[in-house]
Amino acid sequence: MIARIEASSQGVDSRFIVTNLTGQPKALYEKVYCARGQAENLIKAHKLHLASDRTSCTKAEANQFRLLIHTAAYWLMHSLRGLAPKASFWRDAQFDTLRLGLIKVAVRVRELATRIKVALPPGFAYQQGFSALATRLASMPP
Repeated sequence: MIARIEASSQGVDSRFIVTNLTGQPKALYEKVYCARGQAENLIKAHKLHLASDRTSCTKAEANQFRLLIHTAAYWLMHSLRGLAPKASFWRDAQFDTLRLGLIKVAVRVRELATRIKVALPPGFAYQQGFSALATRLASMPP
């Protein structure tokens, strides 16, 4: 049995895990138990934030294609989150937060001969994070 107990001003948080795995309890908790929870969170992001559970078509091929598109969106969002600076809020943000905060943004786009200019609204709260991610995306190889 592995016990993890944390006490804070909000109270005591106890967690007990019964396992037949051998090894150091701290390593088992952090590497095995928490990793399983992270996998469940990634599945939840795929289903909930990207709506991949909407497979209501009558044809199996159509539902397969929808899942393929949602998986591509998942890969893009996961990659975008991975490009965020390590100390950034965006590095751990959920996919719906990324979508609402960085992708669904009203911008003015001007296409020039050698580049594309994107003008963000003056009151855009996440301008610094948006600019950092755009710079990292622009520096990536094609």
